[in-house]
Amino acid sequence: MSESIITAGSKAKSVRESKLVSIETVAERTGLTVSQIEMIENGESVSLSPLIKIARALGVRLGTFLDDIESECPVVCRSKDYDKGVRFKSSNNTQHLDYYSLARAKSGRYMEPFIIEINNSEGDDFVFSSHEGEEFIYCLDGSVEIVYGQKAYALNPGDSIYYDSIIEHGIQAINGTAKILAVVYAPV
Repeated sequence: MSESIITAGSKAKSVRESKLVSIETVAERTGLTVSQIEMIENGESVSLSPLIKIARALGVRLGTFLDDIESECPVVCRSKDYDKGVRFKSSNNTQHLDYYSLARAKSGRYMEPFIIEINNSEGDDFVFSSHEGEEFIYCLDGSVEIVYGQKAYALNPGDSIYYDSIIEHGIQAINGTAKILAVVYAPV
């Protein structure tokens, strides 16, 4: 298991406990189950959408769980270094979305930029999510299909999409693997 998954979950737990908020209260505010929250806090299963919901329920930025070394200055992330960022795997056992944070050292941020590698097995189903905020997706390599509400959009390298993430949405690679740049904005 990735150390960064454990760290993000333990930071979520630490923030919850410091604010004296029970797991049951977070579950009520997020629509997640107590069991899901415990799994996240223990680093057993962490994906982006539930983490955004927990951050919102606790009144903190998503970056609070992802911050490493805080810097007020511009943060430069070299292409050879982005794989050292926070990594998440989707909770779905067949679809793997590996998130690499591009700004984990920037304090006070409201946007979360990621490189996401999408690896699908044939016949994988979409993993849908919805949360407050907005998302910008730019296809870097391979092709992806994004289902947004009732419509599907195919993106090839150089294509992009920007949408309100409150609408249920999902992404998968077309023909196996793809790489995207995703910028997620989640209001506090």
